[in-house]
Amino acid sequence: MSDCLFCKIVEGEIPCDKIFENDQVIAFRDLNPQAPTHILVIPRKHISTVNELTADDKNIVGEMVLAAQAVAKQEGIEESGYRLVMNCNEGAGQTVFHIHLHIMGGRRMNWPPG
Repeated sequence: MSDCLFCKIVEGEIPCDKIFENDQVIAFRDLNPQAPTHILVIPRKHISTVNELTADDKNIVGEMVLAAQAVAKQEGIEESGYRLVMNCNEGAGQTVFHIHLHIMGGRRMNWPPG
């Protein structure tokens, strides 16, 4: 998508603080962190919301979660704990309409979150 911020990151048109990538996903530091460690994992394929996922996308979502696991280990938060969040649509707080997984850690997370 030509106007999608995350697609532009995938294409290298917009720089990011990239910390992980493979052939399916890219992970980079959030520009507006909500925790000491706040990283986004995005698929290289454009999918606007979780509602648009199909059965063909199950490997992409799996890659996103496995990337989050690798990033948590790399960032040293795998033992202390971290939160994974995917927002779907504006009412849930989605502001960029390209699915992404938030990895947040480095502090105690409260529950309930919202």
